[in-house]
Amino acid sequence: MKNEEFVMTKSETPNGVRFTIKGRVNSTNVTEIQYKLEKALKDGEKNIIINMFQVNFLSSAGIRVILKTHKDATRVGGYLGIEKPSENVRNVLGMTALNEMLV
Repeated sequence: MKNEEFVMTKSETPNGVRFTIKGRVNSTNVTEIQYKLEKALKDGEKNIIINMFQVNFLSSAGIRVILKTHKDATRVGGYLGIEKPSENVRNVLGMTALNEMLV
């Protein structure tokens, strides 16, 4: 599988913020992802969408960060959702029974 460069961008939405991730989500970049998601919550964003259309790999470390941020967002009356998961991401979320909660 082609190893794509990891890129994470942020954009504003009418109801919150959207992060678009490209490449692999694994232990080499999960700290950056966690930092950006936590910063959004600390900056007052309650609703976070993660677009994962271009994610070709999602590790257990990535799932942990997503679940932690989902819990933190819910605690402040918001939500975290995954938008347009790639087939690989959808398969991983399906195996971990997280599809219905996050997608």
